[in-house]
Amino acid sequence: MCAPVEGAAGGARGATDADGVETGAAGANGAGGASNASDGSSAGGEVGWAGSARSAPAPGAFAGDGAAGGSGGRVRIDHLVTSGTFSLDGGCWHVDNNVWIIGDDEECVVLDAPHDAAAIVAAVGDRHLAAILCTHAHDDHIDAALGVAAATGAGIWLHPADRELWDRTHPNHAPDREIEPGRRFTIGTGDDAVALTALHTPGHTWGSVSFHAPALSTVFTGDTLFQGGPGATGRSFSDFPTIIESITTQLLGLPPETVVRTGHGASTTIGREAPARQSWLDRGH
Repeated sequence: MCAPVEGAAGGARGATDADGVETGAAGANGAGGASNASDGSSAGGEVGWAGSARSAPAPGAFAGDGAAGGSGGRVRIDHLVTSGTFSLDGGCWHVDNNVWIIGDDEECVVLDAPHDAAAIVAAVGDRHLAAILCTHAHDDHIDAALGVAAATGAGIWLHPADRELWDRTHPNHAPDREIEPGRRFTIGTGDDAVALTALHTPGHTWGSVSFHAPALSTVFTGDTLFQGGPGATGRSFSDFPTIIESITTQLLGLPPETVVRTGHGASTTIGREAPARQSWLDRGH
C-alpha cells in the first residue's frame, strides 16, 4: 500500500507556480503525480523530432523546427499537474508531478509524461506533439509515456544511463531516441523559435537531464533541483556528491534570474537557490 503525501490530490489540473512565474496553464480533467532528480559537453548539436513513437526514426529528420511552414506564434510554457504513485526500493508513495508543455499554437514538446496520458494529450490539444522528453526514468515521470506516444505519434527521448530504470516500468518497449548532453531541441519557427539544450545532471538518477531554454529565461530541472535544494539521493541509482556536482557545474552558473521549473512543487530561481549551496553540503541532503 502506498503512503500518502500531504497535499497530494487525485486527477489532473492546470496550475500556476506559487511564485507567479507561469506563462500559461493547460487544464484537463483526468485520473491518476511522485516526488523529489556530469558532463555538459556540446556533443550532438541541434536535432529535430524524428519518427513516430513506436518506429525507428530517421537520423537527422526534422518533423518540426520550421519544416511545417507558417508560424504558430510565440512559444509559451503550459503547466499541468497529474497525480499518482512513485515506487522504488520496496516503497510506494502518492505524489503530484509537474508536466511542462513548451510550444506555440501549432507544435509543442512535453517534458515528462506522468500518470495520466489522457490529461496530457488533452493539454496538448490539436497541436503537433514533436517529442516526449524525459528528465529521468523514475516510474512517476514515465508511466504514461507509452500512452501519450501511442495517442500522438511522438517519439520518447531518454538519457541512456537511465535505461535500467526505464526497463523496470516498460520492460517490453524501448525509448525511441537517446538524449545526448548538449543536444538542442528547437520549438517554433523563425524569429519565435526557442531552443532547449539538454544538460546531463546526474545524482537523483544516473541519467537525469535538465533542459535550459535561455530565450525563456528558464531551466527545467526535473528532480535535480527544487525550491529548497537538491532532489532526493537516498534511494537506488542516486548519489549526493554527484547531484551537488551536477547542480554546481551545470545549473548554478546560469543567470540568477533563470526560473527553475521542477518535477514537483513550486518553481524557484537560480538566484534564490545558489546562496544555499553550503547549507545543503552541511546537512548532507
